[in-house]
Amino acid sequence: MTTHDLARRAVALAYGAACHLAFLLGVGAMLLGLHEGLRLGLGPFEGAAAAAANAVLVLQFPLLHSLVLSGPGRRLLGRLAPLGLGRSLSTTTYATFASLQVLATFALWSPSGVVLWEATGALRWGLEVAYALSWLLVMKSMQDAGLAVQMGYLGWTAVARGREPRFGAFPTEGTFRWCRQPIYAAFALTLWTGPVLTPDRLALALVWTAYCVVGPVWKERRYVALYGDAFRAYQARVPFWLPAWPRRAGT
Repeated sequence: MTTHDLARRAVALAYGAACHLAFLLGVGAMLLGLHEGLRLGLGPFEGAAAAAANAVLVLQFPLLHSLVLSGPGRRLLGRLAPLGLGRSLSTTTYATFASLQVLATFALWSPSGVVLWEATGALRWGLEVAYALSWLLVMKSMQDAGLAVQMGYLGWTAVARGREPRFGAFPTEGTFRWCRQPIYAAFALTLWTGPVLTPDRLALALVWTAYCVVGPVWKERRYVALYGDAFRAYQARVPFWLPAWPRRAGT
């Protein structure tokens, strides 16, 4: 193995470590933050300043997330690694960036201190179960979509092995048999099933749910451009967002 190969492998391992650390921190912060109604943020602001700072945190995720997935954004991702590895590591850098966005939202949130409602008794237990199941559904739909891409390890593991990442076709099995956007639908469920309702969580849930419905429209346009009639046939067979009983091709 040449020095150049060793350097490429070292870069891949470093990017992989950063990606998975950011993923764990981001998902952990979101799990706890939503469960507690965004009462645990470390943001220092109060009143109007808190509202402004929190609005930036709420909006930065859908806006920057969509920008990174655009043509210019993907080209930028393709330049964010040394030794010409930008494109090969793009899934890793993308997952890292998304995880850091989520971490920033929940870690830097300035809590209002207002609780609109908190479930108790049997209702609380029911919501706890619903919240846990919504996260299990997120993980299941991510697995069906391909964890290698969703968690960012497709890129760095390929480079570490001296290969180019190989992308599969668009997913159609598992949860993708019931709707075309199960990850977004499941993610929206996590926003609404926690046992504590605050103005903070309500504001975030409204904006991010809207993004979960609207954002995939642009994603599907890219898929139509990439996969053509194969994806159009899938669109005709499977509903967009709300799950439905799978229909056979041609029915």
